[in-house]
Amino acid sequence: QVQLVESGGGLVQPGGSLRLSCVASGFDFRFHVVGWYRQAQGKQRELVAAVTFSGSTNYADFVKGRFTISRDNGKSTVYLQMSSLEPEDTAQYYCNAHRGPYDYWGQGTPVTVSS
Repeated sequence: QVQLVESGGGLVQPGGSLRLSCVASGFDFRFHVVGWYRQAQGKQRELVAAVTFSGSTNYADFVKGRFTISRDNGKSTVYLQMSSLEPEDTAQYYCNAHRGPYDYWGQGTPVTVSS
């Protein structure tokens, strides 16, 4: 059974940091592109960052160097280190893994940036 389980979300003040984790199981994580998406209330889901099996990364412009994505293939885990968080970063954050026709999603973890 394929599973992607996110954790690490929560409430943080503007300027603060959070580290999201996503643990994968049920498929060969190593050969999938993995990434983080987010969906704010009333908006479409958008890519935040992704990392290929070789370690190449891609970031959305709004990340502006504030976020870092990384993966640990031995642990089948992908991380998103978020710093300098802004209220506009408030959203449900989803983990994604895809390879060819295969596309897997987690249930999401909420991030709220508020004072």
